[in-house]
Order: sequence, then C-alpha cells, then structure tokens
Amino acid sequence: MPSNRRAFLAATAVGALAAAPAGTKDRPGHPHGRPHGRPHSAGEALDELLAGNRRYAAGRPRHPRTSRDRRRLLAAGQHPFAVVMGCVDSRVPPELVFDQGLGDLLCTRTAGQVLDEAVLGSLQYGVEELGVPLVLVLGHERCGAVGATLRHIRTGAPAPGHLALLVDEIAPAAHRARALPGDWAEHTTTAHTAWVRDALRADPAFAGATVLGARFDLDTGLVSLLP
Repeated sequence: MPSNRRAFLAATAVGALAAAPAGTKDRPGHPHGRPHGRPHSAGEALDELLAGNRRYAAGRPRHPRTSRDRRRLLAAGQHPFAVVMGCVDSRVPPELVFDQGLGDLLCTRTAGQVLDEAVLGSLQYGVEELGVPLVLVLGHERCGAVGATLRHIRTGAPAPGHLALLVDEIAPAAHRARALPGDWAEHTTTAHTAWVRDALRADPAFAGATVLGARFDLDTGLVSLLP
C-alpha cells in the first residue's frame, strides 16, 4: 500500500472508533435495486450471514442458489447482499462458511486481510456500483500470514520478496498485542482484523455501507463479531 494511503488510514482509524456505528444500520435504496426476498439492509444481510454460518457449523448446510436456473438468472446481472473481505486461507471460503450461493457474496481475499489499492478499489466497487449495504472483514484463528509475521518479528530477519508487504502491514497489530496475556497470535489476529475494519470505516469511499469485523473459529466453524 502506498505510504500516503497507509498514513491516511492510520491517522483516521482512531477517529472512526468513536464515530462508527455500534451496530448495523439500514442503507437507503440503491438505484440498482435488489430482488425481492434478498436482504436489503446491513442488519438483514448480517442476519442472513450468521444464520448460514450456524447451518455450516452444525453440519447442516443447504448449499442454496447453486442450480443451473440460478446461474442463468445471474447471467443478466448480479445483486450480492454483502461484501466479505477475508483471508486466502483454503479453510475459510466465505461462500461455504456462510452457506450462501451464486451471486450472494462479493468476496475479496488476501493473506491476512491485508489492504492495498486494488483491494480497496474492489471493495468500493461493491459498495458504490452494486449498492451492497454490508462489508464484513473476516479474520480467523491460526492465520498463516500472522504466524509468518510473528516469526519475522522474533528473528528480525527480513521477509522475502512480496511477503514483506504482508509482514509490514500486520506487524503494527503484532507489536500492539505483544504485551497482552495469552496467545500472541490470536491477539494479533483480532487486533489486525479490527484495524482493517476501522480503516475502512474511516475511508469516505465506504461511508454508504456498514463495516463490521468478525473472527472465524476453525475448530467450531462459527463466526463471532468483534466488539
């Protein structure tokens, strides 16, 4: 991420903590519209995601809206009801974790939910162009990118190649969490996910959506919202 962009996000995220909504908010109607029966507000979208996650965690997924007819319908246009900013980890595919179907979610995934300009533009596309009311930043336990960052902090060795960007972006959360009692990696994951959430909340490009953070538990399969 360019340094001026990182500086802007860092400077404004603190203010967003006080200004951001405590819960979800409804978004006014969008000119693109949305099919009947689909979530129209951030609150409805969140309810749909969490209900699907409970099905997934219980081992009773429905795998909805994956038929050939659904695919043909979507060929004319898409109306996703949530944007999920997640990790590339193969164990955390949002469509499965939330038991959703074709056209339901707009997903952007990078190792450790690291932001850059391409990611920000992709997220803004969902909010501005598709009228999506909810952006959910989804971290998860035992994140490999977090683990790699902690190893480099411990050893002081530079990260090779493109991995340096991941380490540079996650390291501030790791340093903030280091003195906390308990699992350093878990605290780092929570701190970094919250930082990404707050950075998006502070960015005017996402003023039209509710931005929340969450954590996925690999053992239980459940998603929990960050405070």
